[in-house]
Amino acid sequence: MKFVQYFLLFISALAATAASAEGLSLDGLQGDAGAGLSWQAREPAGTRHDVQPMPYFDLQLGNFDLDSEDGLSYTLLKGHGISVGPFVNYVQGRTANGPLRGLRDVSDMGEGGAFISYSLQPWWELSAQVGHTAGSSSGQGGLIGKVAGELDYPVGGGLFGSTELTAHYADRRFEQTFFDVQPDQVQATGLGAYRASGGLQDITLSQGVKIPLGGHWSLLGDVSWVHLSGSAADSSLVKARGEVNQAEVMTAVAYHFD
Repeated sequence: MKFVQYFLLFISALAATAASAEGLSLDGLQGDAGAGLSWQAREPAGTRHDVQPMPYFDLQLGNFDLDSEDGLSYTLLKGHGISVGPFVNYVQGRTANGPLRGLRDVSDMGEGGAFISYSLQPWWELSAQVGHTAGSSSGQGGLIGKVAGELDYPVGGGLFGSTELTAHYADRRFEQTFFDVQPDQVQATGLGAYRASGGLQDITLSQGVKIPLGGHWSLLGDVSWVHLSGSAADSSLVKARGEVNQAEVMTAVAYHFD
């Protein structure tokens, strides 16, 4: 996860520099920032889960948006509830040890692409994005995208909830990066050879809650269910050592800027 921290620090500095160039004042900063813990799979096949510290960002400044999950985006065009623009993000790699011994390491990668979102009200949003990885090792990375719908609502007692349903897609090269078992890796891994193809990688359902702590502080929580699909679910790696159905849990304490 160290790449995540470094990446978010980098894009935070990039956003601040770009905002200054546009003449934006930090007085216009809105959203939440803090730190917390997450329990999630180390890599898409779900062979291992662990607890890791994590920064939390959900910040807006002018046309810039910095998000812990979606990276840094810039709204280039906006009107009639539709927003369009570019984004940069990260894709976490993996170390081929433990249950992954005998497979290839996957380097951390950057991602760049474009997004489009539609929202006529602040409590719901439909969005889609597509991007391509950069900085990957030879033969790794590829084209990835997602389609998502999010609904935010009060649940009483000052608490706010959010529900999001996301479908993640990937091309053949990206799926092969994380789910392939090459013939020359069979003996070292003890797994059957497998060649992945592109398409729907997973469907993720997330349920979040925001609990006010007083002042500008809040306690955030999020539980997600990830269901691998298609070629990813059929991988011999997933069937032998991973999980088709995976759980993720996140909690953080954040400060609200308004």
